[in-house]
Amino acid sequence: VQLQASGGGFVQPGGSLRLSCTASGSIFRHNVMGWYRQAPGKERELVASISSGGDTNYADSVKGRFTISRDNAKNTLYLQMGSLHPEDTAVYYCHLENRYLRDAVSSYWGEGTQVTVSS
Repeated sequence: VQLQASGGGFVQPGGSLRLSCTASGSIFRHNVMGWYRQAPGKERELVASISSGGDTNYADSVKGRFTISRDNAKNTLYLQMGSLHPEDTAVYYCHLENRYLRDAVSSYWGEGTQVTVSS
């Protein structure tokens, strides 16, 4: 599986960005896709995830500001980020986990895309 992310960039505080991630390869019908981020000197953390059935999960720090969505027909994941804070500055990574029933079968990471929030 290959994951190609795009949409990062530089934005001022309060601004918006939209990240996209297109998956290709052996993608199971049941899977979970998500966005993680890693700021300098910090561990990688989950930002948001969405299952192939549409169930979503958000980190508390982004609830109400970020929206995760997906287009299953296009195997594409999105992250609409609004009201951005400097603390949102990080490299954002796309992730896909193939599942069989409820068990994780395989896991893949895309290359990161830099998001910088600064005045």
